[in-house]
Amino acid sequence: MCRSPQAEPPGADLVLASASPRRLDLLRQIGVEPARVRPAELDETPLPRELPRVHAKRLARAKAEAIAAEEPGAYLLAADTVVALGRRILPKAEDAATARDCLQRLSGRRHSVLGGLALRAPDGRWAERVVVTAVSFKRLSSEELEAYLASGEWQGKAGGYAIQGRAAALIPWIGGSYSNVVGLPLAETAKLLTGLGYPLYKTAYAERR
Repeated sequence: MCRSPQAEPPGADLVLASASPRRLDLLRQIGVEPARVRPAELDETPLPRELPRVHAKRLARAKAEAIAAEEPGAYLLAADTVVALGRRILPKAEDAATARDCLQRLSGRRHSVLGGLALRAPDGRWAERVVVTAVSFKRLSSEELEAYLASGEWQGKAGGYAIQGRAAALIPWIGGSYSNVVGLPLAETAKLLTGLGYPLYKTAYAERR
């Protein structure tokens, strides 16, 4: 839980513990430019019987903790995105066969996208949250499935799709944060940052001047 914000040292850096270019672009969308991007290399395999919400929260915290000792005086933001069908966590699609399996499972069904967030302040306080978005896929024809696989947009994507690309034509409805499905729930991220004292709006205003 976030405690009441405390004054942080002027100019405290924000470090993004993620290699995802989508998360960096999303932060920039709300006027936040991380001082550094420090990806954390972790085994993201779910633990036996691990539930999607627990998995998303665990990995976000683990990514931040992996580089925390190297960034003692900075805000440290980490995130993880999980696509789940009920209790089943779908993998990141690293090959066409995995992408095909994910898309066939998602076809005609509603699933959940869970975004885990972990933020550490320079004084050592932590704030964490899991944001859930419901997503409905249309029933895919064989032509739609093959066309999406041919696009290559599935590569490295949780659940085998990217809503910000061609998959938008396959998703008639979502309930909740769109940016969460892309990779980072912006409203919730902004709330965590300001809750721990990061001068988000002052920073965004200064960037415009």
